[in-house]
Amino acid sequence: MPQLVECIPNFSEGRRRDAIDAIADEVRRTAGARLLDVQADESHNRCVLTFVGDLRAVTNAALAATRRAVELIDMTTHRGEHPRLGAVDVIPLVPISGVTMEECASAARDLGRQIWETLHVPVYFYAEAATRPERRRLPDIRKGEYEGLAQKMADPEWAPDAGDPKPHPTAGAIVVGARRPLIAYNIDLATDDVAVAKKIAKAARESSGGLVNVQAMGVVSESGRAQVSMNLLDYTTTPVHRAFELVRVEAARYGVEILESEVVGLIPLDAVADAARFYLRLNDFRREQILEARLME
Repeated sequence: MPQLVECIPNFSEGRRRDAIDAIADEVRRTAGARLLDVQADESHNRCVLTFVGDLRAVTNAALAATRRAVELIDMTTHRGEHPRLGAVDVIPLVPISGVTMEECASAARDLGRQIWETLHVPVYFYAEAATRPERRRLPDIRKGEYEGLAQKMADPEWAPDAGDPKPHPTAGAIVVGARRPLIAYNIDLATDDVAVAKKIAKAARESSGGLVNVQAMGVVSESGRAQVSMNLLDYTTTPVHRAFELVRVEAARYGVEILESEVVGLIPLDAVADAARFYLRLNDFRREQILEARLME
């Protein structure tokens, strides 16, 4: 089975098309890496690339894109809705086939050390590449964000895993790790009251007693609507339709309806099939009944 790894780096730039294209071009130019998707959000001021390849190609592409982002993004002037630590906020490696999670975690740590050695941006390791339990969760590492990074790093407990305990002057810090497939899923509400979105997000996220393996926050979308922005860390445990239904029920408590939703980046076919089973009430529906799935066998 050929080795296939997915990489989904998040960059703190969602408004300058020339900068986004320049970062994406670094992936396109990397031998063995295939760029699948580029999505940018002006309100979040953030873009997400999705590319695949073997471990060597993917880490080479991630390093090249990171180098370009550090050149082009100045965090001292960055403003956006989404939490972030630096010009490159997070670089996850996701094993797809022919590679283990342990191999991806090891490659993530090697990549982090390369970033520090070549670009002098400090790095934290998270998820399966974490060096200690309190660094497994991305929100815990991001706490305080870019603006509080210098103070955070001054605490020996939060010294970076690679690099000196001080932020890069314009690029901040980067989080690198290995994890299972994640679905970035946003739901726009038919209101501009972000306080409602924040209350719903609190009910949805696991850390507040909500859905298992769900991270959520309330923000303002590009259109000015209140948005519940979620990361579904394991769609087999909490599927997309369950997150949607919880947001719908919670929104109704405040007399608000769902306007629309969106997937940021790519979504596994099985997750879409699960939603189809639920909403269409399909009896004994199997993945093998999807034409494209059969054609890929």
